[in-house]
Amino acid sequence: MMHKRKRKALEADGWKVGTAQEFLGLSNHEVALIDLKLALGRALKARRVRKRMSQADVAARIRSSQSRVAKMESGDATVSIDLLVRTLLALGASRSELARSFGSGR
Repeated sequence: MMHKRKRKALEADGWKVGTAQEFLGLSNHEVALIDLKLALGRALKARRVRKRMSQADVAARIRSSQSRVAKMESGDATVSIDLLVRTLLALGASRSELARSFGSGR
């Protein structure tokens, strides 16, 4: 969240201030989908680190590449929610842990 003073200064200089949602013209459900993918990516990285696995270790387990795992963790648009969920399950995540991931916001 931007400080009021900074926002007023920018607007006084002619800048338009708003959210990424407004700038990109995203609907609420599109924002929710993006937030969900990012939360799953964070959950994947946290689980990988807790298990002391490298991205290459995870990639080998799911028969993919290290770069694909990096994309999963960073929220790359080319990664599907299905792949994120399947990877978390392959690393031993339970349904309740997945549900908590779905519930975690920004």
